[in-house]
Amino acid sequence: MPSSLHARLRTTLLALLTTGALLAVAHPTGAAAEVAPEPKAAEFEEQVLFKASQDPGYACFRIPAVVRTTKGTLLAFAEGRVLNCGDAADIDIVLKRSTDGGRTWGPLQVVNEGAGDTHGNPAPIVDRETGRIVLAETYNTGRTDSASCSVPCDRTPHLQHSDDDGLTWSTPRDLSAEIRPAHWNSWYATGPVHGIQLSKGRHAGRLVFGVNTETWANGRVTANHAALITSDDGGDSWKIGATDSWPIADVGTFRQKPSELTLTERQDGSVFVSGREQDGTDLGHRSQTVSRDGGDSFVSPFRAQPDLYTPQVQGSVLRLGDRLLLACPADPDRRRTMMVRSSYDGGRTWESVDRGTVVTTDWSGYSDLVRIGGAGGNDVVGLMYEGGAIDARDEIRFARFTEDWLKPRRGADPTTPDKAPHGRRAAVLGGARPTDGAFGGAIEFDGTDDAVRLPYRRQLPLGTKDFTASLWFRYTATTGEQPMLWMGGVGTTQPQVWLRGEPAAGRLTGLITVRDGATAPRTASVRSTGAYNDGQWHHLALRRGGGQLTLFVDGTPFSTADVTGSVSRNSPFGVHIGQRVDSRVHFTGALDEVRVHDRALSDEEVSGLRAASTTSEGSILWLPMDRVSGGN
Repeated sequence: MPSSLHARLRTTLLALLTTGALLAVAHPTGAAAEVAPEPKAAEFEEQVLFKASQDPGYACFRIPAVVRTTKGTLLAFAEGRVLNCGDAADIDIVLKRSTDGGRTWGPLQVVNEGAGDTHGNPAPIVDRETGRIVLAETYNTGRTDSASCSVPCDRTPHLQHSDDDGLTWSTPRDLSAEIRPAHWNSWYATGPVHGIQLSKGRHAGRLVFGVNTETWANGRVTANHAALITSDDGGDSWKIGATDSWPIADVGTFRQKPSELTLTERQDGSVFVSGREQDGTDLGHRSQTVSRDGGDSFVSPFRAQPDLYTPQVQGSVLRLGDRLLLACPADPDRRRTMMVRSSYDGGRTWESVDRGTVVTTDWSGYSDLVRIGGAGGNDVVGLMYEGGAIDARDEIRFARFTEDWLKPRRGADPTTPDKAPHGRRAAVLGGARPTDGAFGGAIEFDGTDDAVRLPYRRQLPLGTKDFTASLWFRYTATTGEQPMLWMGGVGTTQPQVWLRGEPAAGRLTGLITVRDGATAPRTASVRSTGAYNDGQWHHLALRRGGGQLTLFVDGTPFSTADVTGSVSRNSPFGVHIGQRVDSRVHFTGALDEVRVHDRALSDEEVSGLRAASTTSEGSILWLPMDRVSGGN
């Protein structure tokens, strides 16, 4: 459809839409009762904000961003994708306004029409001194199919502003001369998420937003860059501030690629910056750093967060007093289970998935957070996010919730000791309880929410090393997966090691998934000839060494060929006992004497683990599982 005809059709259709309330939902869509009890209507409300079936003229809406103006109006931006849901076709930047705190919304406005090209990545900022709203955005030549922009992509940054509370917008201007140096000549992306205005220190009043870019040279992408862009004159001029660059090797590997930066000003005036991590060899799908000079420099390079579980996806942060919020999906493999997690130490550590608050268990993707207001110390927060029962791109939703709706800060969990060198006590979750074991005590798991999880430490990832993992188990389950030990990521592409029972198939299985250089993931698995689900104690070990992957059940070996590569790279990293890393599957039974050695034990040493509760050289994990203590 020609762009002019498309625009006329869209204008005609939008004129037929009435300004009014969208259907509100009084509970998190799809949330399971056991993880997200239905809240009071005053604590949580949700509605569909953008959807192709209710906003004619578009095939898809993606990439939310939201701000609150000085007049209290909420401005909710999105990409209106005209032809399809691809990232590089005909895309407009669209807007809806709310003057009652997000309860009802006006009709769709087109802020910036792509006219066949891609105009997207909205990054709005409110200037609290003047009331002006500035909107950073990125352009590229549009496609007619749903493929991505060809590399190197002709991406350029632009800027618009509104001086009437978002009702009308200025003509866009190209910012390339100011913030796109010659070597940032491939990918370039503003936001996409709200930027901030600093309120403290000598840079108070400064506007700041994030970008991520790439360098193209000699026929390939050679570097990734994450940077802050700043303005000290209300958006009239801009400069590149803090920058973190990571080289890309000839073979295509790189340590980190911080992208889609979200930022907030901490109470001390420093700027906390969190980014999506995309395919770097470091462990984790989110990375973060801090600026202490108003965004002019970073105190250190971005650092990946191995035990902050998210898929590869954009996220959003917001500060409420001394509490930081992070909104992003919580499944470490797929874009689903939108969750709000809290940090009480300025972003240095974040709540684990069992402590975060589930917004929905549906598929979910990009998001943005906004503080709406509140009284009596109970802030009201808005969350704009992609979600859907079938696909995260089905619609964009807007949720309103109070700070009281979020889970309260939880005290320490019960723990069980890790006797390996440098070991730290492991958290005992869900009510897992002591029972009689193969040697002294063990821990019983109910198959619902019980688990033991180790805190991350650098000795735990096994990388390319040989190893031996072993444990004692007792169970009677006849159906389902029965995860006993899980190390690393989850899914078909993430490096991982696991041992589990598969009683319906009549077997026990040990598996590794590896990455080697820039090659595709590979997997090796080995299985027993029985499920051993007779309610008796059995010993299970998985050994990698000598080119073989060997599973021992009560001393009987089952072997297959090993695959070379790292079992801990790229993905989030966790060590879970009695639970899959994504928390969706749990073990029913008892486990005892869980050990991991970062070397291949001999057959005699494996037999020795069965004979007595003794340690041996090279232990990086040793959970006797003989006692549980502490907790509230």
